[in-house]
Formats: sequence, C-alpha cells, structure tokens
Amino acid sequence: MSAKVEHYDVIRKPIITEKATMVSENGAVVFEVAMDSNKPQIKQAVEALFGVKVKAVNTTITKGKSKRFRGQLGKRRDVKKAYVTLEEGNTIDVTTGL
Repeated sequence: MSAKVEHYDVIRKPIITEKATMVSENGAVVFEVAMDSNKPQIKQAVEALFGVKVKAVNTTITKGKSKRFRGQLGKRRDVKKAYVTLEEGNTIDVTTGL
C-alpha cells in the first residue's frame, strides 16, 4: 500500500462547525480521523498532505448518540476528531476542500 493512500485513510474530512471556526482563529484545524489512528500518524498525514508544520495534535472521541430511525432504536457511529495546531505562519484553508 502506498503512503498517499495511508494518509487519506487516516484523515477522513475536515470538520466545519462553529467551534472549529473559533479554534481556527488560533491556528488550529479540526479533522475527522480514523478511530484506530494515533497522534504521530495524524501529524505525519497532515504534514504530508498539506505541506505544513504541525505543532501539536489533540484528539477526542465523541460517542454516538442513541436515536430513533424510522421508529427503530439505533445508534449513530462514534467519531474521532483531531484538533491539529499548526506552527506560526502555517495555514490550511479547509473551505476549498482537499
């Protein structure tokens, strides 16, 4: 398996929410990442895909909510988010897409 495919497997998509926009003002970007990925893998993937220097990576796992789907009780999937803080002078514009 090539390295490019591996990086795209680690980082799923950018998360654009109100909170993500607030942290982006401090030079951080939020990504949805694979559940089995770790911080060094996420750092390596972001640096390789976007050509930026990463200062720190913080991760959080959000448990899926229990919801009703067509009357049946179901569960949304768990999501792992990575808050990637970039070095000074580096930016990623997530609004344009990958």
